[in-house]
Formats: sequence, C-alpha cells, structure tokens
Amino acid sequence: MNEFLLIIVAYLIGSIPTAVWVSKYFFGIDIREYGSGNAGATNTFRVLGSKWGSFVMLVDVIKGVAATSLYLFLPHYLTNELHRTNFMLGLGMASILGHIFPIWANFKGGKGVATLLGMAVAIQPIVAACCIAVFLIVLFLTRFVSLSSILAGIAFMVFILFVFKEQETFYRIFAVMVALMVVLTHQKNIGRIINGTESKVPILRHRDRRKQRKSGDKA
Repeated sequence: MNEFLLIIVAYLIGSIPTAVWVSKYFFGIDIREYGSGNAGATNTFRVLGSKWGSFVMLVDVIKGVAATSLYLFLPHYLTNELHRTNFMLGLGMASILGHIFPIWANFKGGKGVATLLGMAVAIQPIVAACCIAVFLIVLFLTRFVSLSSILAGIAFMVFILFVFKEQETFYRIFAVMVALMVVLTHQKNIGRIINGTESKVPILRHRDRRKQRKSGDKA
C-alpha cells in the first residue's frame, strides 16, 4: 500500500508542467500553442530561448530525481539493493508518465527525456553523467536539442547493456524501452532534421557570426 501511494506521488511530481507554467506566468502564453506544440524543454528552447529552456530542463530533471528518490521513505529499500533498484525504476517510470500525461495540464505534456535523465541521476549517476556528456557534445556540434535528446536516450541503452553491463533484467529491458520511446516520441523532429527544417537553439551565435564574417571576407 505504501508503495502504491509513493507511485502516485511520483506521478504527481512528474506531472508538474514546468514549461506550461513558465510560459503562462512569465510570457502570458501557452507553450503548447507555439513551435512544435510540445510542453518540454526542447520546445521551450525553441520558443522562449536558451535561458528559459535551460531552466525548464533543470526543473524537469529535478522532478525525475525527486520522484525516483521517494524510496527513502520506506526503510526496507535502504538495505535491499535489488528491491530498491526495481522500486526506483517504478517510481521513475511513474514520473515520466506524469511528465508525458500531466494531470495538472490536461494530460498534454512533454516527451519525458529530461525527467528520464533525472531518474538516471538518482539510480546510476555515472551512467547519467555519460548521457549528459553525449547530450552536450551533440548539442555543441549541432545545436539540435531534439537530436541531442535522441542520441542521449540511445546512449543510455548502450551504456546499460554494453558498457556497464547491468545484470538486472528489468533494468536492461527498461533501457531498451527508453531508447525506443525516445525515438518514437521524436519522429516529427527526426523528419524535420532530415528535411532541414528543425529549429536550432539560440546558442553559440558568436561562433556563427565569426564564420559568417570569415565567409564574407573570403568572398
């Protein structure tokens, strides 16, 4: 019974619609009516800029960490690693479900990648750090938040299955599901990347201006 209540709490934490509340409170708009129509960090970067996109991403990551750490309220899980990991996966998945289908925002939320990252931070910080590194490298090279999220999600599976060789079956299955979920929820983004219409986040503008100036000088 206690586990069930904590799963519900994890879902409610995940349901906090950070992007929606930020867009409404500070800009008087609903982020879901602009850009891709998604209530996540990627669309916030696209519509409101890197400052607010970063804020939304940070809060959504914290949501995942907080929800997955609810196991601390049940002493049994402090001494049983296998049960703890499985329960943390359940809590984390509930928070991701809440992010995608938030009760506080008419069940229309984001894609859950940032909240998933928070879950990974709580369960396996080293894997999370590796995924963050993949995300930042791809973002630096391409400025596509969507592509960065996709490759980080796939990297999560690769790290779990092949690099750290996690033995827990449930965790391995979950890692594969994560990779599939990230790809499936970003199908539109993948199409826009292929077609050259995906928006880039407004970072590294100085680098782009320098390149443009150099191209102009050569011309």
